[in-house]
Amino acid sequence: MTPPPAGWRLRVHESLGSTTDPLLRLAAAGEPEGMAVLALRQTAGRGRDGRVWDSPAGNLYLSALLRPGGPARDIGQWALLSAVALHDALTPFLPPGARLTAKWPNDLLLDGAKVAGILTDSAADPTGQVEWIIFGMGANLATAPSVPGRETACLARDGHAAPAPQAVAAALLRAIDHWRGVLAAQGFGAIRQAWMARGPSMGQPLAMRDGRAGTYAGLADDGSLLLAGEGRIVALSSGEIGGEAR
Repeated sequence: MTPPPAGWRLRVHESLGSTTDPLLRLAAAGEPEGMAVLALRQTAGRGRDGRVWDSPAGNLYLSALLRPGGPARDIGQWALLSAVALHDALTPFLPPGARLTAKWPNDLLLDGAKVAGILTDSAADPTGQVEWIIFGMGANLATAPSVPGRETACLARDGHAAPAPQAVAAALLRAIDHWRGVLAAQGFGAIRQAWMARGPSMGQPLAMRDGRAGTYAGLADDGSLLLAGEGRIVALSSGEIGGEAR
C-alpha cells in the first residue's frame, strides 16, 4: 500500500458506513489533526444536502481531519483549498486527453460530467475560531455511479486503468499539505487564483439550481462565486450550480 505522507495517520477499512462518521467522533474527542480515514467501500456515503453518495468498491472514499485555527468565517476558503488539492491529486491519473475542471463550490468535472465531490464538516469554538475541519472526499476512479439529474464519469475508460484508491489517497494528502503551505505563505489569494485556474472559463454560462442564471465572472476575494447578468455582478456565498455550458 502506498504510505501516507509524514504527519498523516491513515486508517484503511474494507468497508464503512461513511469515512466521515468516525472522524466526527474522533474530532469531538480531541483527536489531533492529521488523522485520515480511507474506506474501500462505503455503505452510507453522504453527498451535498443529505444526498446519498453511491460508493461501490474501486473508487476513492477519504475523510481528513484538520485543526487549522483561524476565523470560522473562512471555512469556505478551506473548502476551495481542498478542491484544488483533489484536482491536483487526480490529474496524474487522468485518461489521455481528458479535461478536469473545478465546479463551484464542491465538485470536480471530467469532460463536463461529475467525477468527484467534497463535503465539508466543521466546528467553531465559543470565540468564533475554527475548532476542526473534516473534508469528506469522493472520486469515481473505477466506476461512475448514476446520479439523478446529472452526468457522471470515472477515470477508467477507453482501456485506461483506474488507479488504486490508496495511491490517490496518498497523493491527495500530499496535495493538501502543499496547498496548506501555500496558504500560510501567500494567503488565500493564491488559493483563489489556483482554483480559478482549474475552474470554468470566464464568461461561461452558468445556471444555479435556485433559478438564477448568468455568466461566470470569477471568484470574489473571499471565495464567493461571481455571477454576471443583467448589467451587474452578484457575489454568491452559497448555492449550487445546476448547469454549465460545455
